[in-house]
Amino acid sequence: MILIAAADKNWGIGREGRLLVKIPEDQKFFRQETLGKAIIVGRRTLETFPNGLALDGRDNIILSRDPSLRVKDAAVVHSVEEARALVSDLPDTDVYVAGGASVYREFLPYCTQADITRIDYSYDADAFMPDMDADPAWRKVRESEEKTYFDVTYHYVHYERIS
Repeated sequence: MILIAAADKNWGIGREGRLLVKIPEDQKFFRQETLGKAIIVGRRTLETFPNGLALDGRDNIILSRDPSLRVKDAAVVHSVEEARALVSDLPDTDVYVAGGASVYREFLPYCTQADITRIDYSYDADAFMPDMDADPAWRKVRESEEKTYFDVTYHYVHYERIS
């Protein structure tokens, strides 16, 4: 599985149920990487998608504690194990873990790679993902040159789990 996220300097990923900042190139990157693949997200992350709907062109897997939740064009699961069973026949590179904070924490042990858009700013976040730089199980493999969107600077960082 591949974890995919955009995180600020403090590994913040959201505030009050929304992304900290929307960067069009990052959204394009997310689309390119996940199109035709399976994505695993929590219910609150699903609500941030356009019209709160499953994303087209992907196998959407929604993790929720609500046993009555039904989502059009998506599979709803109630545990990490159930989600993993749904994707067990797929290669790791065809499964993306796309948030939010609790989903990142729960699935991190099963991810072998991570694609993180690192935003060079500290936002007033209330949702955070694990600090990949501080985790000895992960190593930074490559990093893009700095990019800019108006006054926001960022870069893409690819991590791999150390065997």
